Amino acid sequence: MSLYTGIMVYLVMWWTVLFAVLPWGNRPPDVVEKGHATSAPANPRLALKFAVTTVIAAVLWVALDQAVRRGLWSFR
Repeated sequence: MSLYTGIMVYLVMWWTVLFAVLPWGNRPPDVVEKGHATSAPANPRLALKFAVTTVIAAVLWVALDQAVRRGLWSFR
């Protein structure tokens, strides 16, 4: 896998994993402030979710890279 292909595959994996991780642990607030959506999470913890997404996407990317290098998967 070339450098450009590897970066693009990682970015697609990262965004896909992010959308899977975003709902984890979200709860609506007990008291909704005026002007806020009732479904908005009380504490979204985005930094933690970005870190978890990065680690999961990196593990998946390494597994895919090894599969490509060993000939188990091809982009051609």
